[in-house]
Parts: sequence; structure tokens; C-alpha cells
Amino acid sequence: MNENIRRPSVPEAAQVFDRGLLRLRRDRASAAKTDNSDFLFVESAERLLDRLDDVTRKFPRALDLGSRDGVLARVLRGRGGIADLVQGDLSARMLAEARRFGPVVRLDEEALPFGAETLDLVLANLSLHWVNDLPGTLAQIRYALRPDGLFLGAIFGAGTLGELQTSLLEAEIAVSGGASGRVSPFPDLRDAAGLLQRAGFALPVADLETLTVTYPDMQTLLADLRAMGETNLLRQRLRRPTRRAVLNEAAAIYRRKFGQEGGRIPATFRLIFLTGWAPHVSQQQPAKRGTGRMHLGQVLGGGEPN
Repeated sequence: MNENIRRPSVPEAAQVFDRGLLRLRRDRASAAKTDNSDFLFVESAERLLDRLDDVTRKFPRALDLGSRDGVLARVLRGRGGIADLVQGDLSARMLAEARRFGPVVRLDEEALPFGAETLDLVLANLSLHWVNDLPGTLAQIRYALRPDGLFLGAIFGAGTLGELQTSLLEAEIAVSGGASGRVSPFPDLRDAAGLLQRAGFALPVADLETLTVTYPDMQTLLADLRAMGETNLLRQRLRRPTRRAVLNEAAAIYRRKFGQEGGRIPATFRLIFLTGWAPHVSQQQPAKRGTGRMHLGQVLGGGEPN
């Protein structure tokens, strides 16, 4: 395993997320992994790879960026014509598990160790929502892709865990008279598409799918998030344990506002899927300005100009 991990250049004052804590939580999630604790990553990987199935060409050298313990490699099943899949993650413990499925490299998603035009495909399955400089990471992915190489990513979108965010916010205000940051800010669909264009990808596409998971109570949802290593990483988070009174009030609000028949509560995950290609001359290009042959009047039903 390559331990010469590159460090990101994002100044500490500009960092929204604590990525050192992210590494520790992924390490702990790996150590405490249960049979079903990665269900969300499995479901997202399946949906992400469905999009790879729609592409007819092969991608010999691919990177699984933010591979965790190899969840995407487990469901890949030979798709994409991938001959060499490199799995990269911040957590050494996760990579110790992932290496069962192929070569691994310890890396930080904010500082990729790949040279120009060295990869045919980059897959990122729910690994980029804790990145402090997402435009910069996307630009690095674009840099590492060969011409006509493909990036496919899944990220959490705005509205993810909205029920939990609302319940915790209202509970903290009611009990403590104030509120602290508890749920990560997520991009909306329009922002995501714009990020691909800004990073220089050709033919960018962003689409959204909503996944709703039900739980018996809020405590079980929080336990699942801890098991996945996906709890609060905001640098401006509350630095002491949440008061029991706040959690009890949040659970009551959650059930009152969002509870379903039968007593279960929903947790909404909004998944944005990103598709972008490294530019290549063979790709479809927009027509040059002034080359159109149809008059506007024809388009609008007015016939030929006089």
C-alpha cells in the first residue's frame, strides 16, 4: 500500500470539513462493520454502475475514488471492460479490506497522486461530499483522465436527511435556545451540473434519484450513520456530546412531523449522479454560431421570411 499520501492545499481557514476526523471515522467504521452497515453504499454503487452499463466502450484502467472497503468492486461484476481497477481511500483500515478485490492506494480525495492522462475511468461512489474543494477535486479528476475518458460519480444532494436536520434544529432551539451545524451542506442539481462544466468536462450530465429508507426510530438512524462513518464532520460542529434532552425532543419532533403509519420514520437520501467526459475531438460538438440554416420564423410557425 502506498503510504506517501499527498496533502491537500486548501488553507485551514477555508476548510468546512474536518478530514482528519473523517479518516478516523472511516477507520472505526471498518473495525465495527456489520453485514448490513454499508447498504446505502451498495445501493448507490448499483445505480452508479447502471450508468456505466449504458456506455458501450471499454475502460482498461479505472480508479475507484473513495473506495471504502471495496464495496463498488464487489458489485462491479466485470462491467465496463475494466482490466485494472485501483481502489483509493483515506482510511488505511478500509483499504486493508479493499485489497481483497485488487490493488489499493492510500490517498486524499483533495490531492490526487495521478499524472496527466493516466486513467480511462474514475468512479466516485458517495465519497466527495466531505471534500472541502469539490471544484478542485473535479478538476484533478479531469486532469488524470485520458482524452475521451469518463467520470461517473454519486454524491448526496440538497434535501438529504432533511427530516433529521429539521428535527435536530427545532429541538436544539426549543431546549437550548440556539442551534449548531449538524448536517453537511449538500449541492443541488443545478450546482452539480455547473461544477462539471467548471472543471472542464465535456457532455456533462447531472441527474437525481431519491432513496427513502424507513427506521423504527431516530436512534436507529443515528446508529446507522455512525456505523457508516457518516456523522457530522463540520469544523463548526458542537464539540461536546449532544444533551439527552435535545435528542429526546428531536426524536419526538421527528415522529410527530414525519412519522408514518405503523410507527416507522423515513430518512430521505437524495443521490445526484454525475457524468462527464474528458474532451476529445471525436465527441459531438455544438454548431458554430451563424451556421444555422433554418430561419426563426420557421421554428415559430411563421414560415419563410418575406
